[in-house]
Amino acid sequence: MAKADKQQQLTLKPLDDRVVLEPLEAEEKTSGGILLPDAAKQKPQQAKVVAVGPGKLTDGGTRTALAVKVGDTVLFGKYSGSDVEVNGKEYKIVRESEILGKIGK
Repeated sequence: MAKADKQQQLTLKPLDDRVVLEPLEAEEKTSGGILLPDAAKQKPQQAKVVAVGPGKLTDGGTRTALAVKVGDTVLFGKYSGSDVEVNGKEYKIVRESEILGKIGK
């Protein structure tokens, strides 16, 4: 399985300050233990970073480093980025500025 994940990462390489996210599944239960039907689930706003671009190109011709790296878990806005499908798997491509924050361990 890890080998397949690496192949998918290699086929999708973001440009500039873009980040490829793999959205985490929406909660199926409330904190009180009530099961939610598919229609009631909210769009997930947490994701795992699976690929990052080389950084934004400055006017001076240098690249600025991104604050996130592959493997980070991040929060993003509900309607941010673009949804894409690669090899049958759903991803979201966002600019680094659309990421609201990292979830620490």
